Amino acid sequence: MAASSSQSELILVVLGPDKAEERGAIRSTLGLEDNQQGTDVQDCSKHRGTAAGRRVEVVSSPAWYGSACSPEERTTHISSFIALSSPGPHAFLLCVPVNGRAHDESKALDALAKLFGPDAVSKNTIVLFTHTEELGEDETLEQYIITWRKDLQELVGRCGDRYHTLESCKAGGEEGKAVEELLEKVEQAVKESGSKHLSCPLYQEAEGRVRQRQMEIIRQRREEEPSDSQPEVTEEEMDAVREEAEKSVGDLDLDLGGIFPSGKQVSSSSASPSWLGGLWEKLVGWFRWLPSLVRIEALFGALVGLFVGGPMGGTVGATVGSVATEVNRRKTEKKN
Repeated sequence: MAASSSQSELILVVLGPDKAEERGAIRSTLGLEDNQQGTDVQDCSKHRGTAAGRRVEVVSSPAWYGSACSPEERTTHISSFIALSSPGPHAFLLCVPVNGRAHDESKALDALAKLFGPDAVSKNTIVLFTHTEELGEDETLEQYIITWRKDLQELVGRCGDRYHTLESCKAGGEEGKAVEELLEKVEQAVKESGSKHLSCPLYQEAEGRVRQRQMEIIRQRREEEPSDSQPEVTEEEMDAVREEAEKSVGDLDLDLGGIFPSGKQVSSSSASPSWLGGLWEKLVGWFRWLPSLVRIEALFGALVGLFVGGPMGGTVGATVGSVATEVNRRKTEKKN
């Protein structure tokens, strides 16, 4: 039996911290409107279209890592997106907001590697950065990552140094260029991996079930329309029922124990480092926007204010920062 014609399409699986991130990536890639994508955040879905002259399938899944769903729901969601992206995706697009910490995203890559093998991360994943409007006017995404975000550098490094954004250009033909560059990176990743698409036991199982279900659907339909002859099943018939078969595949044999969070409340002892980390990220973010002349002095003042604490800390920090800035300015004037 000939290979399915759908395999000539690029299959992309979009993984994001929430459904809004995924919808933005899908809309930018295929030019879809919101009303074409559905509204049920718990359902996986597939969208087909043509982007940059290429036929593309984009599969979106519920929140990949941080979702507090039950183990049963997670098994159903993951089984669904595997079936929809069978026989295997050409790339996973991991949506990562540049204005957040990369802690959960790193764990999301761990989960991806445990389920589909390490190649799924190192050879078949591209980091798709979102919220890049947070960057300064003259600051590129590359500059921001290299200068300020070691955590994002490590995340990108795990994915073979592949990253992209679809938000760099807001209008005109530039948006199409961003899409074209993304698909070129996908094709380059496929070429470097030496395989047509990601293949692993889970996807092999899913493809076997999908094709079995296709045959069952075709036989059922033939029984409803009796005929003296029973011609061989054609690939065109298989393609015609492919989508129905993918949606009707049951839960796969998944061992998710210890891979995903249980959804339980985080204890106060473990929350403190997260709080401090978030505070530090905000401080660094604020510090990054300051002119270079006053950055060190302002950071010094902010740290003093943080140490003192309370309303008084803010006043003291601001005063220290201002004095340090003025002293530095006068030193600079004397040198000149």
